[in-house]
Amino acid sequence: MTKKILIIAVIVTVCCTACRLVGVTVTYNMTGGSLDPAIKTFSVDYFPNKAPLVMPTLSTTFTEKLTEYIRQKTGLTQLTDNNGDIRFEGQIVEYSQRPMDITSGEIATSNRLTIGIRVKYTNMLDDKFDFSSTFSHYADYSTDVDFNSVEESLIDEILDDIIEDIYNKAIVNW
Repeated sequence: MTKKILIIAVIVTVCCTACRLVGVTVTYNMTGGSLDPAIKTFSVDYFPNKAPLVMPTLSTTFTEKLTEYIRQKTGLTQLTDNNGDIRFEGQIVEYSQRPMDITSGEIATSNRLTIGIRVKYTNMLDDKFDFSSTFSHYADYSTDVDFNSVEESLIDEILDDIIEDIYNKAIVNW
């Protein structure tokens, strides 16, 4: 057992030394992000709701959730003047409901809430990471349930998925 550990330690040491000799730098962190260490700040603009169907608090909820997620996951300092080293801006472009799982009697057994958000991400230190993309997720709920009683939890679930996708594309570089 100790021979295996010793062999693994030697291999790791040789690999790390070889990487340094050829100028390869590998950075790791606990959040899975791969930001340049020179990036110190971020900013999130307010995301106005431009969807045909407007949920009044959605813009504020999304903007606050994205800001908090980036702050917690990266440890970067937030700037409020859209002057961060990395910047998020955009708008809500979809908030819709539609019936799903139509039975033979043309009756829906569930409904689907869909939210779509267009995001422009700018990395002020390296524009090869910039993007403008629309992120969309949905959640289904039973027609037996009053939408008003589940709307808030559905929105939270959908926004969490969208924010994770935004983070993965911007920070993790997926």
